Amino acid sequence: MTTHRVLEQTFYEQPTIKLAKSLLGCLMVKETEEGTVSGYIVETEAYMGPEDRAAHSYGNRRTKRTEVMFAESGRIYTYVMHTHCLVNVVSGGSGVPEAILIRAVEPVDGLELMASRREGHSMKNWTSGPGKLTKAMGITMEDYGGSFLEPPLTIREGYLPERIAEGKRIGIDNSGEAKDYPWRFWVEGNPYVSKGRGKNSEK
Repeated sequence: MTTHRVLEQTFYEQPTIKLAKSLLGCLMVKETEEGTVSGYIVETEAYMGPEDRAAHSYGNRRTKRTEVMFAESGRIYTYVMHTHCLVNVVSGGSGVPEAILIRAVEPVDGLELMASRREGHSMKNWTSGPGKLTKAMGITMEDYGGSFLEPPLTIREGYLPERIAEGKRIGIDNSGEAKDYPWRFWVEGNPYVSKGRGKNSEK
């Protein structure tokens, strides 16, 4: 099992777009009673708060669901969409409700446990999407409001990607001009990147 160092608070205090890129290559670790799993983050999407029509906090919406987005950077924002739990890194600083969606990870530790949670799927399909990776890693709504600085869900040092690609975010076609903002970032050539990269389409 890896012993990578947990990233400190200062890491999360970068501007959201920069942080979305900096998260690529970092190791996300989830500890559960069943065991510990981890994966390198290989795809993210930035959501820029009140001015971003695709963000849950557009127009400064403050609800029970979005409340944690107004907290300090580095908090965990989970929500359910189409029965899937998705996980986000809160960014922007206290009072600025921005966040970064973790779209895909590359499995590292706990492969047998991931396989059992994604039974019937090939390894390439375990974590190649935001709803898939939470199932494989055991991330649930119980993680809402926690901190990535302490277990059971942490983000740690990893590797520095050679090439980072960027493009439009996925699944936000009803968000006006925001659907065209190039705020999706991924490790170029990584097989676990989600749909939108041709042969890596999500199924």
